[in-house]
Amino acid sequence: MKHVLVVDDDPTVSEVVAGYLERAGFAVDVAADGPTAVARAASRPPDLVVLDLMLPGMDGLEVCRRIRAAGPLPVIMLTARGDEEDRVLGLEVGADDYVTKPFSPRELVLRVESVLRRAGAATATRGATEEPWLRAGPLAVDPTGRRATRNGGELALTVREFDLLEFFIRHPGQATSREQLMQRVWGWEFGDLSTVTVHVRRLREKVEDDPAHPRLISTVWGVGYRFDPPRSTEAEVGHGR
Repeated sequence: MKHVLVVDDDPTVSEVVAGYLERAGFAVDVAADGPTAVARAASRPPDLVVLDLMLPGMDGLEVCRRIRAAGPLPVIMLTARGDEEDRVLGLEVGADDYVTKPFSPRELVLRVESVLRRAGAATATRGATEEPWLRAGPLAVDPTGRRATRNGGELALTVREFDLLEFFIRHPGQATSREQLMQRVWGWEFGDLSTVTVHVRRLREKVEDDPAHPRLISTVWGVGYRFDPPRSTEAEVGHGR
């Protein structure tokens, strides 16, 4: 049984969300403020956190930073605000998705199941048959061990960033829309496309020499993005770094 930590200072929201998640087969803990959420996550690490942005004692952004500092942990952010700036901030501190209040509890359960399914698939690959490293210019990806390097140095990537980089390396020169990336990398048929935009920007900050002028992950205006490995080294398959 997967364990979900629900963090919201509105008892009605917490009760409704917890009820829907429990009926869907999840074990649920509830916290009403930031410090309690951090303590609960440390004492009983959850499989996923549903986290409100506006919390007493410590806001959701800081809670997300602290619980993610201990290791990868799927987070879905809740916010009563519709401003894009708030959504982007949540994604940039490591949230995998966000839901704007008021929301459908059933939709939230679907989001939780989707994020956990993707995270579970990522974990399962570690025990799979070894697959050769993928190489593209200065980048190398180990699909089995879920490791990535740039010029031989280890990259600290989140689950989504790794999946996105692996997809790009497997599809060099292919222009892919944000809708297609959401379906093929996130496994979602619906969702805010700014999620993709933010993750591409974060990935560029880790793999590009100059993220402001990207040469590996190009924007194709009116379409989406394209991965352009250096001409001298097209994306290759090979063992080791």
